[in-house]
Amino acid sequence: MILAADNMQITNRVVADALKEMRPEAIQNLAKACEAAGADMLDINSGPLSRDPESKMRFLIESVQDVSDLPLLIDTANPKAMAAGLRANRKQVIINGFSLEPAKLEAILPLAKEFDADIIAYLLHPDSRVPADSTERLNIAVEICHEIRKSGINENRLIIDPVIVPMMWENGAVQASEVLSVIRMLPDLLGFPVRTVAGLSNLTSGKGNREKKRIAEQTYLPMLAGAGLTMALLNIFHHETARTARVCSLLTPSLSQPARIFTWEEI
Repeated sequence: MILAADNMQITNRVVADALKEMRPEAIQNLAKACEAAGADMLDINSGPLSRDPESKMRFLIESVQDVSDLPLLIDTANPKAMAAGLRANRKQVIINGFSLEPAKLEAILPLAKEFDADIIAYLLHPDSRVPADSTERLNIAVEICHEIRKSGINENRLIIDPVIVPMMWENGAVQASEVLSVIRMLPDLLGFPVRTVAGLSNLTSGKGNREKKRIAEQTYLPMLAGAGLTMALLNIFHHETARTARVCSLLTPSLSQPARIFTWEEI
């Protein structure tokens, strides 16, 4: 399982202040800390960037790539910011992401072909509603694949996010189970070994006891791994959760990560 650190987001005061002042040192220190903590990839979540989106996204991408060679996920709903980030990028990159929302189909999806990049698709309704169950999610996945092919993008570029919702939602526990079903069924439904990503941090968003939240993450993550999840988006500084993910990777090897001899030093 690939671990993508979600720490570099605009809701993080360190990132927000550094972006406001265009001060690269704080961004770079955070990127290096995420890499040292075991991140395989870095998700750069700039939010909508309503003011001066292009220069701010270039600043973020260039600041990170000056100190880290990790692949990036560029995470913004602003198509101008996304395009600027892709132009500034010098390494492996994933567009994060698009859905069936008309504006995203029109402005975000074509960037995957233009920049020959992988792209994440959220299993959401066109009005951004979360599907009620696995059946709705799978129907949306079929529509997503149709849009990918219609756009002339290779289906192997696609990464599907089944959308984890907070446990505190009225149906949060049921939704968590539905996500596992979707991950298991997607390859057979779509007819190819589609990759999947899940935002683990979404599970515990909202108010609640911090320690209980960590336990919930550490419990759900092996369930996601067992279902076949390719990539987990998580707070890489939740060290026990990251260690759990590493053990999951050793015990549930995939085609892209073949089995290795187990050693205790790896966890």
